[in-house]
Amino acid sequence: MGIKRPAQCACAAAATVALLLLLHLQGCVAQGLTRGSFPEGFVFGTASAAYQYEGAVKADGRGQTIWDKFAHTFGKISDFSNADVAVDQYHRFEEDIQLMADMGMDAYRFSIAWARILPNGVGQVNQAGIDHYNKLINALLAKGIQPYVTLYHWDLPQALEDKYIGWLDRQIVNDFAAYAETCFKAFGDRVKHWITVNEPHTMAVQGYDAGLQAPGRCSVLFHLYCTQGNSGTEPYIVAHNIILAHAAASSIYRNKYKASQNGVLGMAFDVMWFEPMTNATIDVEAAKRGQEFQLGWFADPFFFGDYPATMRRRVGERLPRFTPQESALVKGALDFVGINHYTTYYTRHNDTNIIGRLFNDTLADTGTVSLPFRNGKAIGDRANSIWLYIVPRGMRSLMNYVKDRYNSPPVYITENGMDDSNSPFISLKDALKDAKRIKYHNDYLTNLAASIKEDGCDVRGYFAWSLLDNWEWAAGYTSRFGLYFVDYNDNLKRYPKNSVQWFKSLLSSS
Repeated sequence: MGIKRPAQCACAAAATVALLLLLHLQGCVAQGLTRGSFPEGFVFGTASAAYQYEGAVKADGRGQTIWDKFAHTFGKISDFSNADVAVDQYHRFEEDIQLMADMGMDAYRFSIAWARILPNGVGQVNQAGIDHYNKLINALLAKGIQPYVTLYHWDLPQALEDKYIGWLDRQIVNDFAAYAETCFKAFGDRVKHWITVNEPHTMAVQGYDAGLQAPGRCSVLFHLYCTQGNSGTEPYIVAHNIILAHAAASSIYRNKYKASQNGVLGMAFDVMWFEPMTNATIDVEAAKRGQEFQLGWFADPFFFGDYPATMRRRVGERLPRFTPQESALVKGALDFVGINHYTTYYTRHNDTNIIGRLFNDTLADTGTVSLPFRNGKAIGDRANSIWLYIVPRGMRSLMNYVKDRYNSPPVYITENGMDDSNSPFISLKDALKDAKRIKYHNDYLTNLAASIKEDGCDVRGYFAWSLLDNWEWAAGYTSRFGLYFVDYNDNLKRYPKNSVQWFKSLLSSS
C-alpha cells in the first residue's frame, strides 16, 4: 500500500464527507443512536431459520420435515412456492458470513435443522449434518461473529409426525432432549447461547388451532379447511410438551455440560404488545389477559411453576397440569428470555366471540379481540404484511412489562424487523432504497435503548430479522424482510439495501 500525499488525503476526506452527506440525505446514517447508546457488551446481530434459508432439502442425508410436506401441499402457500432452494445458504454461508462481517455484526442467530442431524428424528446421527454446522460455526468464529443457535425453528422431522403425531405426544419431550444433547456434544464447545424453541405460541396456535402453518391441524368449520385436529385442546397439549421439552434439555445441559461449556439456554417468545382499546377497566383487563394468554402462557411456568391463573379459570380442564416434579423441573429452567417483537395492537374485551369460536379457540378463550385500528385510525404505518403495523413505543412498554412481571430477567431481542412487498414492478434500484426499514429499526432501537438506560431493563442484545430476503413461511416469497435484497430471478444474488449502510454506520460508531 503506497504512502498517501496530503493532496490525496484531502481528496479522500472530501469524498468521505460527500458520501456521508449523500447517505444522510438517503436516511442511511444512524441519527442519535450509537453503540454508546447501549451498554458495553451489548450484542448486535441478524437472525435466520434453517427452513427459510438453507434450501438443499435433499442434500447430504437430510430427512424430510413437516414444512417440506406442508409447503408441497396445494393451497397452503400463498404464492404456491416452497423452500426447496430458499436462498441456498447451505452452499453460500461463507459469502453470507462475509456480509455480516462487512456490517460489523457481533452475532448470528441461526437454527439447526433437526432432520439434518437425525434424519428420522431419533437414532443414527447423520455425520454430514454435524460436519455442515461445524463448518458454519467455525466460519462465523473466524470472522469474530458469535453463533446464537436455535435448536427448533418449526421444522420437525416428518418421521416423528408420522410415528406419533409429533408435538402432540409426550414422547417428543424425550426425543427433543436427546436431539438437544447431540447438539450440545457436537457444538457446545463453541456455542455459548442456545435457544431451544422459536415462537412456541405461533407453533401452537398457527399449527394446531388455526391450521395455517405446519402441520396444519385444526377443527375449523368441522374440518372444511383442515383434515384433522382439535382447536380447543391440541394447542394446549402442544404448548405443554414444548415447555417440558425445554425443561428436559435444560436439565441435561446443566447437569452434564454447563460446567465445561459455560453456556446459557433460553427460548424465543413471539410477543405483540397490547394496548387497551379504551381506558375502561374492562378493556384494561382485556389487554392484560391477552398478554397472559400470549407470553404468560409460555413464560409463567418457567418463572412461577404454573400457567397464569387467568388461563386456569378460562380454559379449565383443557389446560394440562404439571405434576409437582414437572413444575420443579420447569421453574427456573430459563437462563434468559428471548423476545421476537414486531408490532402492537389495540385490545378490547369480547366474551361473545362467535368468530373466535369458529376459527380460533385460543382467541375465544382469552375473551378479547385485538385490532390495529381504533375509531377508524390505524395504530401506526403498515409494513407489507397485513399484520405488521409499525408502533415503536410498544418495544419499550413490552420490555418494562417483562421486567416487572418476571423480576428483571436477562433479555435478548431475538427478532425485530419489517417487510416490503416483493413486487415485480419495483426496480432493483428502488428496492434497495428502504427508508421505511431504516426508520423502523432506528425508532424501535431508540425505544429499546430508553428501556435499558432510563427504565433499568436488562436487555443484552438485538437481532434484526433478517439478514437476507427469504422464504416467509405461508407467505412464500411475497414478503421481503432482508437487509440484503435477494434477486430470485438472477442466481439468488445478494444486494445491500440502504439499511445495510445504516447498520454499518451505527455499529461503527462509539
